[in-house]
Amino acid sequence: MSFEFEVLKKDDRTKARVGVLKTPHGDIPTPIFMPVGTRATVKTLSNNELLDLNTKIILSNTYHLFLRPGDELIKKAGGLHKFMNWKLPILTDSGGFQVFSLTENRQITEEGVHFRSHIDGSKVFLSPEKSISVQENLGSDIMMAFDECAPYPADYDYIKHSMDRTLRWLERCVNAKTRDDQALFGIVQGGMYKDLRKLSAIETCKFDLKGYAVGGLSVGEPIEVLKEMLDTCTDYMPEDKPRYHMGVGSPDYLFESVERGIDMADCVLPTRIARNGAAFTKYGRINLKNAKFTEDFTPIEEDCDCYACRNHTKAYIRHLVMNGEILGGRLLSLHNVRFLLKLMENIRKSVIDGNFLEYKEEFYKNYGYLD
Repeated sequence: MSFEFEVLKKDDRTKARVGVLKTPHGDIPTPIFMPVGTRATVKTLSNNELLDLNTKIILSNTYHLFLRPGDELIKKAGGLHKFMNWKLPILTDSGGFQVFSLTENRQITEEGVHFRSHIDGSKVFLSPEKSISVQENLGSDIMMAFDECAPYPADYDYIKHSMDRTLRWLERCVNAKTRDDQALFGIVQGGMYKDLRKLSAIETCKFDLKGYAVGGLSVGEPIEVLKEMLDTCTDYMPEDKPRYHMGVGSPDYLFESVERGIDMADCVLPTRIARNGAAFTKYGRINLKNAKFTEDFTPIEEDCDCYACRNHTKAYIRHLVMNGEILGGRLLSLHNVRFLLKLMENIRKSVIDGNFLEYKEEFYKNYGYLD
């Protein structure tokens, strides 16, 4: 049940690298995009469809599964893999982000966080030990340490206090972990302060964990600040462990993350924008609610190998979206998830071929980032 990470190729001009992460449920090629299955499902998509898209790992949400249907029920079912009949790797987040961003009337203490359920208003308590216990019941391959997700913007003293508490909580997570068939990742915090990011990375990586994540970015800060914080973090993260940038899914953020040595990323973006009628294309994002697609009898992308592009036109998908048909959002979700998975496949190939920066520039020109 060992976890092994191997770097197979490094880019000569950036921190980008290609690797493989071995887990009990299969090997994960990196860099990789992870579709988000918040409540043990990637919204509207079946497991077979995810496999057809070449999905290698999905992410599920500890907070939501803890509240409903409950981690004890999932444990009785044999764990999350059996509960949802997904045979490949699963990563579960700690629940920290949801506790700090989705709930009101929360009280943060050194012991943990008291809050009210967004479902029925009942009182709930989540601590580092409880988060680990829930994730062990879920049985994910990779579980995340419970951290405090500080708001943006926030002053230096607040971020320093928050970061220090996250490090104390990490030690408690390490001590609470009992299962050897699950990998624990620590999370680097520190807000938008370079010295705090450096300190957090150094102190987090003193724990001999299977991997490390960068949290608290892509929360509204300018992209130049994000780049600086990422560079600072990865400068002080070990080369021989996977690095995970939490919550990023736009093409530019994926490129910028990989360029700075990130191996894993996740986001709800592809399915979220699909539910609003939008699609990724190599020439930028389009919205099929736009009237100009009414008589467009071409696929979303001519060279896309997803089911939607192989079988349907923009005109048909627009018709479904405009009439509130579930199939419309499903087809767009299929395409958007495949777009990001394929993008990471192409990025991996560009690193192997030694033309990562050239591929990035070409993509940016086509997408409109360089206008």
